[in-house]
Amino acid sequence: MATLRVGRSVARWRVWSTSASVVVTEPDTLAVAREVVDAELSAVDRACSRFRADAELALAERAGRPVTVSPLLAELVGAALAAAERSGGDVDPTLGNDLARLGYDRDIAEVRPDGPAVPPVRRVTSWQDVSLAGRTLTVPPGVRLDLGATAKALTADRCAELVNERLGTGVLVELGGDIATAGPGPAGGWLIHVRDRPADPPATVRVTAGTAMATSSTASRSWRRGGRLLHHVLDPRTGMPSSRVWRSVSVCADRCVIANTHSTAALVRGAGAVTPLARAGVAARLVDNQGQVHVLGGWPS
Repeated sequence: MATLRVGRSVARWRVWSTSASVVVTEPDTLAVAREVVDAELSAVDRACSRFRADAELALAERAGRPVTVSPLLAELVGAALAAAERSGGDVDPTLGNDLARLGYDRDIAEVRPDGPAVPPVRRVTSWQDVSLAGRTLTVPPGVRLDLGATAKALTADRCAELVNERLGTGVLVELGGDIATAGPGPAGGWLIHVRDRPADPPATVRVTAGTAMATSSTASRSWRRGGRLLHHVLDPRTGMPSSRVWRSVSVCADRCVIANTHSTAALVRGAGAVTPLARAGVAARLVDNQGQVHVLGGWPS
């Protein structure tokens, strides 16, 4: 997913094995805007990357006791626990060990493309076993958190807000399909191209300033074990990849972290995704495995 606007007011680069884009309405602020976003991305990586042994989150997990964490990590963990509660546990941050067991134990670009089959295991831990009181974090011994479902989206929100606050420009920040906006938008709104994979049906939409969008996918970040195609969105009940009812789900909301919670939960819920999305009153676009598009909640045109 990427904006269609081009020129001096757009910066694009690669980070976290995905795309990053910053679009500003005031071209003279672009260079500093990218610096602000880069600094925030680095801070989040140091706080909670699942692939860094020296990440603050990894140190807290290994402590085996309550620890005081930074305000940033507390916000990131808090967002993950809020998403778990909002989704009824369908978006669960305690799946780090399950992802590693399935082979996603390093940057996706370095994951072995195939290997032995991985049998399911009985999960005994959930998000409700993790405690966060202010900045005091308690992770059960042996549990590894994966904040990927919410940290990228929250980072997009934070980056957009920081750029707008510091530079006074309207801004759109995109991190691997998670989009946040802040400040005044361009005339006619932000123009966004929506398509997860090259073969998927595309859509181009206009959204107003302050709108966020997230796309979650069962087609991206895939690998094989025992010849079976796996992906990174796991069902917390089984610790295995969710069923591929939807290739991708895109959701609009006021904040990207909220949109991402709904889009990720929809993939986990599979055929049961539409009713909760309709009940939540969010605009959504779902692409099924046959490439058919389903929209609801006033999806923008």
